[in-house]
Amino acid sequence: MPKNASRRDFLKSSIVSACAAGLGTGLAAGKPASAAEPPSASALPLAPDTAPLPIKKGVLVDMLPKSLSYVDRFKLAREVGFEALQVNTTPDAHEADEIKKAADSAGIRIDSVMNMDHWKWPLSSADMTVVQKSMDGMRTSLHNAKLWGAKCVLLVPAVVNPQTTYEEAWVRSQTQIRKLLPLAQELQVVIAIEEVWNKFLLSPLEFATYIDQFHSPWVKAWFDVGNVVLYGYPQDWIRTLGHRIADMHAKDFKRLEDGYKWVNLGEGDVDWAAVRRALSDIHYNGTIVTELEGGDEAYLRDVSQRLDRLVLGKA
Repeated sequence: MPKNASRRDFLKSSIVSACAAGLGTGLAAGKPASAAEPPSASALPLAPDTAPLPIKKGVLVDMLPKSLSYVDRFKLAREVGFEALQVNTTPDAHEADEIKKAADSAGIRIDSVMNMDHWKWPLSSADMTVVQKSMDGMRTSLHNAKLWGAKCVLLVPAVVNPQTTYEEAWVRSQTQIRKLLPLAQELQVVIAIEEVWNKFLLSPLEFATYIDQFHSPWVKAWFDVGNVVLYGYPQDWIRTLGHRIADMHAKDFKRLEDGYKWVNLGEGDVDWAAVRRALSDIHYNGTIVTELEGGDEAYLRDVSQRLDRLVLGKA
């Protein structure tokens, strides 16, 4: 993995390696292609079950305009309809305090933390220097979560590659995560394992087994709806993971004749009605965080309304 790889870079490189055709740019390209006028949120089908689900709407901080201060970003998120935030890890104590004050001022909850160092320094590495940096990053994330009042930290646990076998990724990552459990319990913060395009945890049964082997309430699943569309059905994963799901990402994914790309909610291959039924079946009442391309107030409000119609069952 590149030394300076980010979550967005990693997913982009995963797409390139999976398909040689030209693909969409950026992670979950929330702004539709300009070739045709995209449908507005109000044009999308309303979820068939009219009873709204008790799910909170969250937004990834990277979707909010970076030209604004934290407090203005967070106020904007609240104004367009989001109830919660997912915020990136920061080792800077001053910045961490600024983020907490901004969230308090805006009246919005920081629901989860996006751990950052697992991209550059995977827990599955054979190099213990790399692993230690990853562990330090997770400890910082857990302390950030405690300060901000967040319930969980998203962690990508491992990467399978020519240097790391599947079994090695499984064993090494579990070994290190177990070392974090006492701190997670002390801080009352869940470590939420996410499935991504890292050639690891490739089925819902496998994902459930990986979580269950910790025998701990402090390790759960972070489920990303869009990440499994290429090789599975989100509704199947949701029902299989069930109570193990701590939190979720919402994004959409579309197959094309010459490849595929990330698209805005409701414009891809995700069967949102089936996703909604699955969430209802497992009585999910957590948060679903939009992880799309960033944009201005009008765009963010549209994304918020799409989530209302497609998942929450609100007109």
